[in-house]
Amino acid sequence: MIQVKDLSYTYPGSDHPVLKNISFDIQQGEIFGFLGPSGAGKSTTQKVLNGLLKGYQGSVIVNGTDLKKMDRSFYEKIGVAFEFPNLYMKLTALENLKLFASFFNSATRDPLELLEMVNLSADQNTRVSSFSKGMKMRLNFIRALLNHPEILFLDEPTAGLDPGNARIMKDIILDLKQQGVTIFLTTHHMDDAGELCKRLAFMVNGSLPVIDSTTALKLKHGKKSVKVEYLQNEEPLAKEFSLNELSENQQFMEIIRTLKILTIHTQEASLENIFIEVTGHQLKQ
Repeated sequence: MIQVKDLSYTYPGSDHPVLKNISFDIQQGEIFGFLGPSGAGKSTTQKVLNGLLKGYQGSVIVNGTDLKKMDRSFYEKIGVAFEFPNLYMKLTALENLKLFASFFNSATRDPLELLEMVNLSADQNTRVSSFSKGMKMRLNFIRALLNHPEILFLDEPTAGLDPGNARIMKDIILDLKQQGVTIFLTTHHMDDAGELCKRLAFMVNGSLPVIDSTTALKLKHGKKSVKVEYLQNEEPLAKEFSLNELSENQQFMEIIRTLKILTIHTQEASLENIFIEVTGHQLKQ
């Protein structure tokens, strides 16, 4: 669905490229995570992919369209939700959705249905100027779903949301994936990336030093061990065991058989620690 080869981009008036010969492919129905600190080039990449930035070098093909030859019909099949909501403040939530729906030639989704999805039905006739940041983020998100997009570009979709509404958004994203929608997700929130994305690209200073599956990254950089927390004589204790020949480890088996287990976890590395280890950069800046 997305093919990028040797993409470079330099903003007009600058001598320093923001993107430096990056290449990647994204398959249909995949949630592809684009991760990196602020200023790494994530949003610039997304703006090239959704046709907002011209004058790039390299090849970019999105949903079969070479973006150097795109026309307005390209936007009938994509949805875009920026990190900073692009809404009309003097209009109500429902009026915003109806207005944006009018921009498309193809059939659009019922705005009332979309508002219900993100718990905004009760606020459908409220002016967006009085919305909280989280409410604006939810409205901005469903605006991107109006035209039944085949490719969805999301930039920090859970920013400013409380845990409950963030859960709703992530469940919708996962459901869209099951429906075959391809999702390009830019974020610096590793928890979202780890839960939602099959593959991740780490972006640092306009380059992509790592593109790999979430599972492969965790296996490659995690400790090959399991930590068991248990009660012994009413005292909580913890011990770590190597995964190698674990079933033959007598102490581990004795703990499992005879004591009350509180928790048991493999010692996977966090994606944030993996990012720092691989790139030498802090994720959040």
